[in-house]
Amino acid sequence: MRKSMDQTESRRRFLKFLAASPVLAMGCPTGSVDSLLSLALNITGRSPQDASAQKAAVIAAPDQAINVFDFESAAREKLPPAHWAYMATGVDDDATLQANRTGFSKFQIRPRRLVDVTRVDTTTEIFGAKWKTPIIIAPAGSQRAFHPQGEIATAKAAASRGHLQILSTVTTTSVEDVTAARGGPVWYQLYPTSNWNVAQAMIKRAEATGSPVLVLTVDLPAGRNTETLTRAMRVDTRKCSNCHEASGPAVGFSRKPMFDKLDLNGVDDLFAPGLNWDFVRRLKDTTKMKLVLKGIVTREDAQLSVKHGVDGIIVSNHGGRAEESGRSTIECLTEVIEAVGGRMPVLIDGGFRRGTDIFKALALGARAVCIGRPYLWGLAAFGQPGVEKVLDMLRAELELIMKQAGVTSLDQAKRAYVVEGSR
Repeated sequence: MRKSMDQTESRRRFLKFLAASPVLAMGCPTGSVDSLLSLALNITGRSPQDASAQKAAVIAAPDQAINVFDFESAAREKLPPAHWAYMATGVDDDATLQANRTGFSKFQIRPRRLVDVTRVDTTTEIFGAKWKTPIIIAPAGSQRAFHPQGEIATAKAAASRGHLQILSTVTTTSVEDVTAARGGPVWYQLYPTSNWNVAQAMIKRAEATGSPVLVLTVDLPAGRNTETLTRAMRVDTRKCSNCHEASGPAVGFSRKPMFDKLDLNGVDDLFAPGLNWDFVRRLKDTTKMKLVLKGIVTREDAQLSVKHGVDGIIVSNHGGRAEESGRSTIECLTEVIEAVGGRMPVLIDGGFRRGTDIFKALALGARAVCIGRPYLWGLAAFGQPGVEKVLDMLRAELELIMKQAGVTSLDQAKRAYVVEGSR
């Protein structure tokens, strides 16, 4: 009887969450409503019939997946509500999160015919290094919240499939251990905090592991409003204080390994609201690593990046997790490419789920594409094999659309292969 009452109360609380969710109020990105409703079933009192039907639809092994979205439901099945929502959340009304997916529909592919596509070459070169694929593993923090092996499993998957990996400042595994697991250096993403000495210490650690590129995130100067995460936390009955600090300086990141043995007194902000172009110049003077700015989405800032000697750009809105601009990264790409004028490589992230998405970005001028949530779904669902399967599927889809479009190498993927439609 007590169990039944607990289930009823849990159901009531989650339905209140759903009713108040801006995602339902505004119209959702692909799968969002289903995701939320399935999550409600997962944590509330389901009938045995409902539970059986739900589990039958969820893949039990990586090889059962038809596309990367199959890993989303498998990950959701395994994760507690707050951990799932941390991964899935956007900001405010989740409008930018939605835009990142719907933005791809505004561009259509113009296939060419009678081209011998027996073989296609997906290799790309960035800063003199050649990679088997233009698909990059984007930085994502707290990966042990999704799987016990966290970043180690991701690093091993990246190594086994030949992908470039970018490691987050708020990694739950040190840059040294991730580099060892990958068998080679990773790019290091930096949240500089409000203390230069802390930033400098992390830069030195990344340099010592051989990291060739420092990726400075510039799209979170003042934090963010993750309402979807907040609502899910209210229905998660676990004691979060067992793993997360509730108060004190540097809340939320002082336990992360990249902050080990650092003096965090007075450090009250991970995202550095005082970040400006003078700081970019200071970084350039401090490190021998190439400097890439992650979060540039306008022509003006791309031009300033060139002016200040930046080595590369990642067009990014933090997967819809920064400001609520309502604009997709694929729509931002063209003006950034034009402003840069070929003087530095431009990468992009935000909503990539299909090989066709990747092809469109490459044809519009991106050198490579960073993926985030899809590989985290694979990680949460099946660990390293899940990440590997996600990478395999995206690469296979990219190769397929290259053949269908009559493109045999990435340097042939030009603007003429994509047209902007009216949808």
